[in-house]
Amino acid sequence: MKPFTPELTVASPGRINLIGEHTDYNLGFVLPTAIDKKITFQFRRNGTDHDCKVRSLTYDTSFQIDLKLIEPSENEWENYILGVLYEISKRTNKVRGFDCEISSTLPVGSGVSSSAALECGMAFGLNELFDLGLSSMDIITLSRDAEHLYVGTQCGIMDQFASVMSKADHVILLDCKSLKHTYIPAVLSPYKLVLLNSNVTHNLASSEYNTRRKECEEGVAILQKKEPSVNSLRDANSELLQACKGEMSDTVYRRCKFIIEENQRVLGAADALKNNEPELLGTLLYQGHHGLSKLYEIGCEETDYLVDFAKDYDGVLGARQMGGGFGGCTINLVREDVADAYVESISEAYFKQFGIRLSSFDGILADGTSAV
Repeated sequence: MKPFTPELTVASPGRINLIGEHTDYNLGFVLPTAIDKKITFQFRRNGTDHDCKVRSLTYDTSFQIDLKLIEPSENEWENYILGVLYEISKRTNKVRGFDCEISSTLPVGSGVSSSAALECGMAFGLNELFDLGLSSMDIITLSRDAEHLYVGTQCGIMDQFASVMSKADHVILLDCKSLKHTYIPAVLSPYKLVLLNSNVTHNLASSEYNTRRKECEEGVAILQKKEPSVNSLRDANSELLQACKGEMSDTVYRRCKFIIEENQRVLGAADALKNNEPELLGTLLYQGHHGLSKLYEIGCEETDYLVDFAKDYDGVLGARQMGGGFGGCTINLVREDVADAYVESISEAYFKQFGIRLSSFDGILADGTSAV
């Protein structure tokens, strides 16, 4: 596809999740926000009824789409876009032929949800380009549904919600059951958020994600027998879990225990932000990582190493793995005046331990998907 002058440019950000991992598909609480790393889309209508061309400038690859025949591709990244087009086609027939060029500053596989940014940016752009009349919630839900159907990851709604709805310098306390949300100012100084990308992505991530969801559903079915009002782990508490422990496998018990405790950590972290208690926030991050690693078992040697290193470094209040698991980033709450030295020290130690170069970036909180 030749270079072209776009009619519309859209920026769709990645996200961080301060705390609340795997609670979204259990209808619990999460604390995400968008970051300044993003995917940029340039759109133009091409005058045809159904021929579309999409090109990734970052990865120098492209593909063509016939709007009359949308079906899954063997190339995973294409399915995020095809899924969005399919979900839009169920809601409106107003999309016509278009060309789109995509570039990205998001590190893929690092746990900052490049997938949601890709979905939401495409949906937002087509909504603007063809005046489809989709609401922000329509864009969020159709993007999530696209990932379920065309990619096969049974994700919750957090990533897409954060990508669309975020406000700069705030985190979102999101109730994934009611979708009620509150914007909380993230005043962290003299600390800041540092993301350390382990640069490993273990291939267990996708399959194990869906397995964890099934294990949680199995736990809910057992809890429901004792307390019929429990429709998700959001509705359960530690006392009920203990009462039903004997009827569960040890694995299912540990999965449920993590989710129930993680929901409470999210609420605690929201209060810590409101009350300017960074030490408490850091403690909750460490507790969250311990649960992810030991109870939910989605950690890996590399991210466990990074969190253990953080615990022994003066000026780091907390750290945990972020994202679906088995690699990606850790999120670190670090005092601003030691952040550079911390990154240098942990990078050197990590390379010595694993022979892998660590990459890092600051978690700068940004607005959600928008036209540029």
